[in-house]
Amino acid sequence: MGKNSLLLQPIKVGNLTLKNRIMFPPLTTGYEERDGSIGGRSLAFYERLAKGGVAYVAIGDVAPVRTASPTPMLYDDSQIPLFKNLADTLHKYDCKVALQIFHPEYDVPGVGRLIGASMMAMKEAEGLKAAGDMAAFGAKMQEAEKIRKEAYAKLHHDMQHFVTEATKEQLDAIKNAIAQASRRAMEAGIDAIEVHGDRLLGSLCSTLLNHRTDEYGGSFENRIRYALEVVAAIKEAAPSLMIEYKLPIITINADGSTRGKGGLLEDEGVAFAKKLEEAGVDMIQVAQANHTGNMGDTIPPMGTLPENWTLPVAIKVKEVVSVPVATVGRVISVANGEEILAKGQADIIAYGRSLLCDPDIAVKVEKDEPIRECLNCNKGCVDAISARRYLSCVLNAENGDEATIAIKPSDAKKNVVIVGAGIAGLEAARVAAIRGHHVDVYEKTDRIGGQINIAAVPPRKAEILRATEYYEKILPGMDVTIHLNTEATKEIMNAADAVIVAVGAHDITLPIAGADAKTVVSSWDVLAGTVEVQGHCAVIGGGLVGAETAEFVAQKGNAVSIIEMTDKIAAQESSTVLPVMMADFAAHGVKQYVNTKVNDIAADGKAIHATDAEGNALTIECDTIIMAVGSKKNAFDTEGVTVPVFFAGDCAGERTADIASAIRGGYNAANEI
Repeated sequence: MGKNSLLLQPIKVGNLTLKNRIMFPPLTTGYEERDGSIGGRSLAFYERLAKGGVAYVAIGDVAPVRTASPTPMLYDDSQIPLFKNLADTLHKYDCKVALQIFHPEYDVPGVGRLIGASMMAMKEAEGLKAAGDMAAFGAKMQEAEKIRKEAYAKLHHDMQHFVTEATKEQLDAIKNAIAQASRRAMEAGIDAIEVHGDRLLGSLCSTLLNHRTDEYGGSFENRIRYALEVVAAIKEAAPSLMIEYKLPIITINADGSTRGKGGLLEDEGVAFAKKLEEAGVDMIQVAQANHTGNMGDTIPPMGTLPENWTLPVAIKVKEVVSVPVATVGRVISVANGEEILAKGQADIIAYGRSLLCDPDIAVKVEKDEPIRECLNCNKGCVDAISARRYLSCVLNAENGDEATIAIKPSDAKKNVVIVGAGIAGLEAARVAAIRGHHVDVYEKTDRIGGQINIAAVPPRKAEILRATEYYEKILPGMDVTIHLNTEATKEIMNAADAVIVAVGAHDITLPIAGADAKTVVSSWDVLAGTVEVQGHCAVIGGGLVGAETAEFVAQKGNAVSIIEMTDKIAAQESSTVLPVMMADFAAHGVKQYVNTKVNDIAADGKAIHATDAEGNALTIECDTIIMAVGSKKNAFDTEGVTVPVFFAGDCAGERTADIASAIRGGYNAANEI
């Protein structure tokens, strides 16, 4: 592709010229400071995207009012300089920057006053405690807790009813706040405003959420009225800014049910797109509507929906408007983006999770270099958003820490031996080679990838193989030699300058009577295909591996029971995946025994004896027992190794690692040599 790639061709959008068609869509990052300002971590993250060649970055969820939500905020003129610094920084790389201005669908001042009153009462309570007045302290703490509960009760109520109950005066105040935030953005040198068509605006547009009877409710024209008023207010307050509109579409699932609430159904969405163009909107991003209670409905995890899944609606919007249209939603690869542009189905490709995984997509496309493709696992990104943690990617060790973490060029070239070609060893090889070292990787099996190869077997998990496919593409072009079916001897290691041990872990078995029965097998062996199971399968261990193994064997037609000693099955699973898994369990009649302790296995291996939470004895009869009770690091003998040795991945600590920890362990070990 190189420079002739369609992704790299410039495009005129309103009064802007984007140097290419690659956009970073708005994502909640959690990188901002507590006051909503753009601090060092946030600035470094966006600058890294700009360095990687992204043409257009939209900063997600910028609130035009002071809110307790952990988002960027631009509600006061004093904040303008920090946003100017953001704009100036990205402009150095010819990267245009937009602010996605949004207002949550609740009475922000009202909720804020209650939260403030609760905090003030708590502060007064601490003063009383310090003075030794414990009776007054207790009473004041009760008052603080009462107000806090009132705040969250109002928030919960508003999230369901504010769109219908908000007065025209409240809506006018919000519209003015959005306009003033846009004016501040213009003064800060920001290039564009993205109108967040979901949240409050999308709720007002929605027949599912808007039950008003005034000029903002009922008919299509009334429901879109406020959104068009907001666009007009932005144009008046910030006339030099390009305006993009995020158009949320309520889509239809395969079973005929609707997906999303805060937006418009397809036909109305297409009609609204025409109205937006007439109103002076310069660009439309077609996206999935939100407000479902599950982030997976808007940012679907691997294996649940096809690639480019929102594209069909984007195509219909593009057919009726002349302004550029952006598409977003599992556009995983460069090839996907190229095909969409070649067919004229959209004009701009929004790579969200993909740019978290590899911020250098544009640079690598120009150089024809392999790109690290997103797994759509939702582990580091979507789960973090839901849990109010900062954004990260399991495959990118630098993500979120761009200001402090980078691959350091080595002062001298060294010969590095890496023992083990699992994900930690492969990442260590990549980083060591980039630093300038010669790398030899020794893998005792006949393929790279380690546990990734069995992790890809359960339902919907095949996409995880992209993790190892990246190394298959990139390592041959580096100073890296992989030796399969070969163990690293001490002679080999001592001939090197440094060794990184990444030998992984092994699965374990409960040390109980009957565990050696012929009917007892390992979950790893089941997923690897080295053993076949049939009949009623009892899975001991309802962690992630156990749950995935249970789903795998259930889909093969087996009856399945899961026995888990804690109170939750698949506790580590992504919140976007868990509902899909549980629906599959229900469809296949998978029985779940939680808070249940396995005592022993019958001598013939045909039953499990256990105790439930109430102390009742249980006997679970079965044909096969699958152990999925965890793993333990593989030991590695370093006696006689005379060169520095580093450890990475599962074998590095007392507890085995997940994919994110393995990547970071390999990255850090190679960076220390």
